[in-house]
Amino acid sequence: MASYDLVVIGTGPGGYVCAVRAAQLGMKVAVVEKNPTLGGTCLNVGCMPSKALLHASEMFEEAAHSFAKMGVSVSAPKLDLPSMMNFKQQGIDGNVRGVDFLMKKNKIDVLKGAGKILGAGKVEVSADGKAQTVETKNIVIATGSDIARLKGIEIDEKRIVSSTGALSLEKVPERLLIIGAGVIGLELGSVWKRLGAEVMVVEFLDRILPGMDGEIAKQFQRILEKQGFAFKLGTKVTAVDTSGKTLLAKVEPAAGGPSETIEADVVLVSIGRVPYTDGLGLKEAGVALDNRGRVQIDPHFATTVKGVYAIGDVVAGPMLAHKAEDEGVAVAEIIAGQAGHVNYDVIPAVVYTTPEVSSVGKTEEELKQAGIAYTVGKFPFTANGRSKVNQTTEGFVKILADAKTDRVLGAHIIGREAGEMIHEAAVLMEFGGSAEDLARTCHAHPTRSEAIKEAALAVGKRAIHM
Repeated sequence: MASYDLVVIGTGPGGYVCAVRAAQLGMKVAVVEKNPTLGGTCLNVGCMPSKALLHASEMFEEAAHSFAKMGVSVSAPKLDLPSMMNFKQQGIDGNVRGVDFLMKKNKIDVLKGAGKILGAGKVEVSADGKAQTVETKNIVIATGSDIARLKGIEIDEKRIVSSTGALSLEKVPERLLIIGAGVIGLELGSVWKRLGAEVMVVEFLDRILPGMDGEIAKQFQRILEKQGFAFKLGTKVTAVDTSGKTLLAKVEPAAGGPSETIEADVVLVSIGRVPYTDGLGLKEAGVALDNRGRVQIDPHFATTVKGVYAIGDVVAGPMLAHKAEDEGVAVAEIIAGQAGHVNYDVIPAVVYTTPEVSSVGKTEEELKQAGIAYTVGKFPFTANGRSKVNQTTEGFVKILADAKTDRVLGAHIIGREAGEMIHEAAVLMEFGGSAEDLARTCHAHPTRSEAIKEAALAVGKRAIHM
């Protein structure tokens, strides 16, 4: 029987990063993966392929509508969807090969098959009807999450699709109905909208992007509507009739009321994700779950079974790849006797649309609810020189600082490259920096990042360019 210091079940960003860090710390490590390729949802059917399609569709849109006004004359672009899908696949393959390389480089054994915890120190790996058991001092559950499903609406990944099917449609739907106005729905809606689909988004809540800063979400909705998105908020989909040539979705107000029918060629169910714990043998092994099906852990990622830990989407917290990665590093260091730690107050979030939306730290709503006195500094990209000359002036930067100490508590950006810009706020917040620190840091000119400095200046009511 093979024996290890650590066995990690799942090779998504949390799992493979955990394995690499543990190997760096001198442990003998194995990973267990039931899918044909490493990398989990993120690399194979999530973050990475969606970003490839977002980039490609943005280039298509730019060529069609933006080149001419910059003095670049090209004939009208033609969509070659199979080639675009091939571009997406090349990106997936490159990233998956990268994880394979990391396993070999760090001498990590890859055990192909479904993992099941038999108890403390034992993992069963099953594939093709055969099972092997390995012994290990420690186990990390990093099995990620699965798509959340709507009762009575069956996903076939052809006409009624999850995010997985929406990444591989064989043709552009004339009408795409998206159930859920969260990050994934809006990103994938952006892809198909740019490629020619009519997009309608139905959301149960009375706003888009639940959890994001409310002011940012409202501005973003206006921008998306300008791009051609249609929204039905405070509305629920109760059924989808698949009997005809087109799909007929029955919708009604979330609070109840008369229903109406929306016709669509493809329906994307995008109502969130749920922890993936199927087949892991957790109940039998004594690993406790909470009331939402997540693995219960203590502040050091330990479950109710000694030597068994859990990280990522399968535990509480935002379902974000980078949160899982940080937890993977932290738990590997804890197992090695070090002081692994994750600062959950500084976890950035990004919506990779055009423009992008990014945030880190607290929203205004959260600060109000907590009774924390704060000051706000805002600066629009319409007043930013680089944005003006590039004619990409949509959006603004918003900095929230403690009213007494001036410590930055949150930063929110809507605009081009917002996902890249948010990290200077994250670094500042990691060191407990103030709006004054940010305002007095020299920023290169002309850059979009100057808008962050100006928003920090605006906290003290002294923005220069507004």
